[in-house]
Amino acid sequence: MSVLEMKVPSPGESITEVEIATWLVKDGDYVEKDQPIAEVDSDKATLELPAEQSGVITLKAEEGDVVQVGQVVCLIDMDAAKPSGSSAPAAEAPKQEEAPKAAEPAKQEAPKPAAQPAAATQTYATGAPSPAAKKILDEKGIDAGQVSGSGRDGRITKSDAELAAVPALGGNPVTATGSRSTTTTKLSVLRRKIAQRLVSVKNETAMLTTFNEVDMSEIFRLRKQYKEEFAQKHGVGLGFMSFFTKAVTRALQMYPDVNASIDGDFKVNYDFCDISIAVSGPKGLMVPVLRNAENMSFASVEANIKDLAIKVRDGKITVDEMTGGTFTITNGGTFGSMMSTPIINPPQSAILGMHNIIQRPVAVDGQVVIRPMMYVAMSYDHRIIDGKESVGFLVAVKEAIDNPVGILMNGDERKGLGL
Repeated sequence: MSVLEMKVPSPGESITEVEIATWLVKDGDYVEKDQPIAEVDSDKATLELPAEQSGVITLKAEEGDVVQVGQVVCLIDMDAAKPSGSSAPAAEAPKQEEAPKAAEPAKQEAPKPAAQPAAATQTYATGAPSPAAKKILDEKGIDAGQVSGSGRDGRITKSDAELAAVPALGGNPVTATGSRSTTTTKLSVLRRKIAQRLVSVKNETAMLTTFNEVDMSEIFRLRKQYKEEFAQKHGVGLGFMSFFTKAVTRALQMYPDVNASIDGDFKVNYDFCDISIAVSGPKGLMVPVLRNAENMSFASVEANIKDLAIKVRDGKITVDEMTGGTFTITNGGTFGSMMSTPIINPPQSAILGMHNIIQRPVAVDGQVVIRPMMYVAMSYDHRIIDGKESVGFLVAVKEAIDNPVGILMNGDERKGLGL
């Protein structure tokens, strides 16, 4: 018999273990070669595990198990014949016929012990609290006569006592009604790793946040005027992210210490701008990277962001596509956030937070006008970036967003958009 041992492949450099998030097949199923058989979570992404050969599968790990890279997680019997389409239903038919017969004796025997629970409850007086309930009520200082019991004959149970509230200003105790259930779910490896990284950022960096606001009027005009022509020529929509990405790469080149990281006692400056774009997916927030974004056109930025976002939503993003990055952009405005303090994505030293766009009155040339305004926030590591650089960087981003034609397109909006 030829049996293949399927081992966990390495999802990427520095990853030594993964968690079996979901088995997509059952033990004993016949699987085809390259068929996805499981989803595994690493500390950076969720990846599909395809079958290496066709055959009958035997699972060697449970959902939720943390397994090492190279560990055997299932066996595939390659000599097993593929079952015909009619064989599976025929095997299950006798089970469905036998099930009602097995259930009939249980129905007849159930009434026999019915009288016993009632006898046990007679040891308490009508409406009196149980010993456990009395202790709780005494600790709370609540008179048992003020509590409505839910037990047999109105007896006050331990649960009634726990839910009873101390009367406020002479009022009656308030007893909760409705569901009080809770659900406990183990965090995925990815979510646990994110939690560790976020806590480490708060503990290990001198993180500060500076704020500003940008006028989106010109970007609104450009999108309205050229959106159809842009989409027809480039095959993607003209969104906000391309403007902000271009504004950020310009500002990073003006303030190189923002495009740097700390490595022990050394500062590492990058002469390229790899921009991490925060994208919300089914497994949480992912940050795929635009490589050398400083050389990208508006259309290239939009196309790459669209491609990466689709991969995140479909669970097809790879570890390599999320590794690295010298600066991050996150857009909480898509969820309605007006203001926030984004948290740095280590080992980077800064992150830009976008927010929702609100029509607000602003003063322009001594006149109050209504403009589409957005608050922007930049969190930065004060160990490597001084206040002057952080404020200057955000002002440079603001200038580019307020005047994209003059600053990002050299005065030619059609050429700047590749039209």
